[in-house]
Formats: sequence, structure tokens, C-alpha cells
Amino acid sequence: MTQPLNLQTQIDAFRGDRTYLGADHARNERRTWIVAAICVATLVAQLAGGIIFHSMALVAGGLHMGAHVAALAVAGIAYAVARAHARDPRFAFGAGKVGYVAGFANAIVLGVTALLIAIESVQRVLQPETVDYHGAIGLAAAGLAVNLVCVWLLRPVHDHAHDKDGDLNLSAAHLHLSADAVVSALTIAGLAAGDWLGWTWADPIAALAGAALVGHFAWRLIVRAGAVLLDMNPSQDLTETVRGRLQDPETQVLDLHLWRLGPGHHAAVIVLAAAHPQAPAAYHARLNGILGLSHVTIEVRDLRTA
Repeated sequence: MTQPLNLQTQIDAFRGDRTYLGADHARNERRTWIVAAICVATLVAQLAGGIIFHSMALVAGGLHMGAHVAALAVAGIAYAVARAHARDPRFAFGAGKVGYVAGFANAIVLGVTALLIAIESVQRVLQPETVDYHGAIGLAAAGLAVNLVCVWLLRPVHDHAHDKDGDLNLSAAHLHLSADAVVSALTIAGLAAGDWLGWTWADPIAALAGAALVGHFAWRLIVRAGAVLLDMNPSQDLTETVRGRLQDPETQVLDLHLWRLGPGHHAAVIVLAAAHPQAPAAYHARLNGILGLSHVTIEVRDLRTA
């Protein structure tokens, strides 16, 4: 005998309210603004330190942190807009994709930042400037500590086993700060090499390596966010699970489209052909309990009249 589904499982499978926000939307929005405030303070300190100590790596860190401030502001606004319009009927499938638009925009900003850092770093390699290594190292270490705190604050709290991407808006912000933590570590290494080994080229080279890393992360974000905005199939495993639940010796799946509606939410449009057709509700029932499947449309055709 089939066990009855609990209420939460039913809601996860078919949402009548068409609200496709992430499970941690409120928590993620709140923490995004907290981290944004921390980054503003760090940005001012890094840029001031880079100018005072003539460190390109510190300036690079400041520019990168500036990109974080912009990215976090965009992410925070996206959370607010999605929340405000969660039940707006003008959004056919809810406002869950607002965060992906923000993630794509942030990826572009991150890529431009990487390019600016790279150009300035090459100039510093060709025309080195005197660096106050002792002061710069201390400020870079403080920047790394701040980055690690921010990365911890923005960590995901749920294991989205049914949706490996989770909340991409939060992931984009988290990726920004994770990259900056690595850039800060490279900055410290470059400054230390210049101070202890006399390698004056190490500071701008460290900034250049950081720019390459930032560019890599920007590309990853563009690919992930773009895939959602273009309605690419987000999960072949979920697609096959849906197909397996519906297809049997008397029922064929003629057409199946799956796309993402928001963090942890997917929609499906399915066309079936059955030798002995049942009401669409019977086929909907077969899909009960599939986590992440939130909006389903099923068309049933009669094989006997095809």
C-alpha cells in the first residue's frame, strides 16, 4: 500500500500559489546586505592602503572588492524585487528568475573588473613603483580575514540534493567573495616575495594571477546564469526521473520539456500517448514526491485514434 505523502512533499511537487522563491530567500537576503556593509568598509581601507603604500595588489583587491559591493547590492535588490513580486500575476511563472538576471549582470561586472586589473597589472610590471611592503602586507592580511568572514556568512545552509545549483543569486555573491579571498592570499604572497626576496615584480604578477582567477569565475557565472535565462534543461537526471514515472508499456512520452523557475523549483510540459488514457490528474499523481518539480502541465493523447 502506498504511504500518504506529507503536506510539505505535496507542496514541493505542485505549487498552486506559483511562488517559486528559494527556501532560504529571507535568510539569504538579510545576510547579503550585512556582507555588503562589511565590504564597503573593506573597500575604503584597501583603496586607501594601495594609494598610500603604492601597492598594485592592494589596489587590485580594492577594485575587486568594489565589484563585490556592486554585486552584493544587485543581489540584495534582486531578492527584494523577487519577494515583492512573488505573487504578481504579470509573471507567468513567478519571480523566481530575478536572481538569475542579477547573477548574469554580476558576472559581466566581474569580468570587466578582471580586465581592468589585468591591464593595470601589466602596466605596473613594465613600470614598477616603490611599494611599502610592511604596511601593505598588514592591510592585505586584514582584507583576507574580512573575506573569510564574509564567505562564512554567505555559506548555503541547506543541502539542495534535488537542485545542485541551489540559489544562484547567493552562489554568485559567495563566488565573488571566495575568489576575492584567493586574490587576497595571492596579494600577501606577492608582497611577501617583494619584501623578503626583493622580487619587485611579484606584487603586480600576483594581481595579474588574481585577474585571471576572477575572469575564470566570471565565465562560470555567465554560463550558469545564461543557461537558466535561456531555459536550458537544468537536470538530465530529473528529466529521466519524470520520464520513468510516466512511461510504461501502455504509455509513451512523446514530448518532455523541463526548465528552471527559481532556486529549487522546476516546471515541466509533457505530452503523453496512451493505449488506455487516464485523466491528467492520474498522471500528475505519478509524479508526487519528486522534489524540485513545482509546476507540471500534461497533455494526454489516445493512441487508438492517433
